[in-house]
Amino acid sequence: QVQLVESGGGLVQPGGSLRLSCAASGSIFSVNVMGWYRQAPGKQRELVADITSGGNTNYVDSVKGRFTISRDNAKNTVYLQMNSLKPEDTAVYYCHYSNYYHGSWGQGTQVTVSS
Repeated sequence: QVQLVESGGGLVQPGGSLRLSCAASGSIFSVNVMGWYRQAPGKQRELVADITSGGNTNYVDSVKGRFTISRDNAKNTVYLQMNSLKPEDTAVYYCHYSNYYHGSWGQGTQVTVSS
């Protein structure tokens, strides 16, 4: 059983920055993948970025060069640094954890980019 607690969402102007954090607790296996998904109104949930316990990363094309995913394994925490934000980044962002046995979702945090 893994619990995820998110923080860092909010309202920013285009071109601004936010950093999302997700802290995992519970029965965390050493080999796992953590990532961030987002869902805009009327759209399906999409993978934004993920990172393995070994540090390998993956990004959706629309955020490459602007977003950076990282993790601190000692703290079981994953981060998403979002720079040069655009209105089309507006969505609810969800943290996700997965291992061989199961996956867990965070509660979601709203990110709104508006001038």
